[in-house]
Amino acid sequence: MKIIRKFNRFELKYLLPLKLAEEFKQELKKYLLPDNRGQNGKYPISSLYYDAPDYRFYWEKIEGIKFRRKLRIRRYLEDKAFTGDSTVFLEIKQRVDRVTQKRRLPLKYQEALDFCNHGLLPDCQQKDRVLLEEMESMLKLYNLKPSVITTYDRQAFVGTDYDLGLRITFDTDICYKFHDLDLGKETLEGFMIPPTFTIMEVKTDERIPYWLSELLAAYNLRLIRVSKYCQGLEAASVLPKSIYHIS
Repeated sequence: MKIIRKFNRFELKYLLPLKLAEEFKQELKKYLLPDNRGQNGKYPISSLYYDAPDYRFYWEKIEGIKFRRKLRIRRYLEDKAFTGDSTVFLEIKQRVDRVTQKRRLPLKYQEALDFCNHGLLPDCQQKDRVLLEEMESMLKLYNLKPSVITTYDRQAFVGTDYDLGLRITFDTDICYKFHDLDLGKETLEGFMIPPTFTIMEVKTDERIPYWLSELLAAYNLRLIRVSKYCQGLEAASVLPKSIYHIS
């Protein structure tokens, strides 16, 4: 599978009961195809987030800062055993006004940990050097440390040639872990979103197609402002629940 290192897009989020989500998926299947990752577009995701001692990145999200960044190590869970040599993605996810941008580079898990936790620079391609330097600057400037792990199951649908760039995902069983922050250990501490709900995200390069706007209106779906990272910290009682917390 081709590795995408950088992309920009708009993201819209909705909270749906599982039963309603299944009905909505049936409508989507008339226009979209399952993602080629996993089986029928289903695969698990686990992310280790880094933040400053004062939880700078958390508060930037809560306060709605128009330019904000987060640093994380993301693992796409597979059937084979996960080790220090397994491939993960070291990512900067940032928000510039209404646009979400993601920049990432693939590393071995141990390389990512050695870099983020101990400042050991990994070998990388020349095209990744600038991104690695920005990550190094963030780690040192904000004294970033492991903060929380989020884990969930995702089902993704993608647009056909008529809707290139459109991607819709459904995340369920959304859990967190605040202690023993190792992506290789799959023990979790609790749900950050009730397990009877799913977070649906509409991701597009440009506009939302007309048929999708009509479908969202027909189901009376309303946009929500939610961050899995923030939800995880709040669910772990690390920080007080914000007005955007879903419980």
